[in-house]
Amino acid sequence: MSWDSYIDNLIAQSKDASGECHADRAVIIGLDGSKWTTDGHANAFKITTTEAANIGRAFKSGDFTPFMSSGVHAEGVKYQFLREEDKKLVLAKKKGCGALTAQKSKTAVVIAHCPEGGQQGNCNKGVGVIAEYLESMGM
Repeated sequence: MSWDSYIDNLIAQSKDASGECHADRAVIIGLDGSKWTTDGHANAFKITTTEAANIGRAFKSGDFTPFMSSGVHAEGVKYQFLREEDKKLVLAKKKGCGALTAQKSKTAVVIAHCPEGGQQGNCNKGVGVIAEYLESMGM
């Protein structure tokens, strides 16, 4: 099964009422940092193995202090940690680069990039739909 189709679904779920998408790239990783989606997808959020491992570790442990002190690193960009909610959702932003939304399911983390000028709330919605679907499937 290819997980790459979930990238398209997430981006489609981030559309606003006018049809504009507010997520432009996405990736799904396991809590162990393994990448479920491939970098070959046109809209892949191409995080490194180290970045995936760090994000997975933080979500698995529920300890986001490394993000608070050092930011959230993805695609070589350091995003400023904004907040976490319920040990399941992390929001981060970098002026001029956009924002990052990451949400945990039982076994994975769904991560999407919101382009500069996009509405992160709509990006959050797209990430939430996929993470909640995975959760409902026991994943």
